[in-house]
Amino acid sequence: MEGVRPAGSDDLADLTRLAAEAVAELIPQRGGAMWARTIGRRPPYSEGIGRALADPDVLVLVGTVHDAVVGYAVARLDPIADGATLVVIEDLYTEPGARAVGVGEAMLEAIVAWGTDRGAVGVDAIVLPGARETKNFFETFGLKARALVVHRALP
Repeated sequence: MEGVRPAGSDDLADLTRLAAEAVAELIPQRGGAMWARTIGRRPPYSEGIGRALADPDVLVLVGTVHDAVVGYAVARLDPIADGATLVVIEDLYTEPGARAVGVGEAMLEAIVAWGTDRGAVGVDAIVLPGARETKNFFETFGLKARALVVHRALP
């Protein structure tokens, strides 16, 4: 049975492993290399995730199947220019073998509830171009594109 729970320091090894898997999966995708250089999670993953675990404005979750950790999410509260707060999903990853069983959905529902409880006005997440499955996943929760970033590499 799938589930989700707040992550703790005892989950750091699983969180670090999953972060490395997530980054490795995204880098080869279109836009992935620049994502990794600009806003993607950077190694050493344990340090960044450790800071996230200690920050009261950051939610770190683990997704489970039969109590085995198979996914993770990191979301933060981000104050915006008009004084409101936005939830920004930094990481949301489920191991390929555990996809389509409800783990990602459970984590995203927990993020939405967390943001709602804190009075956030919305939720943002980054999806790489061509990642149709990921885009469709977010759209099932009402997330829609509100901006596109275009890029040209220079020599």
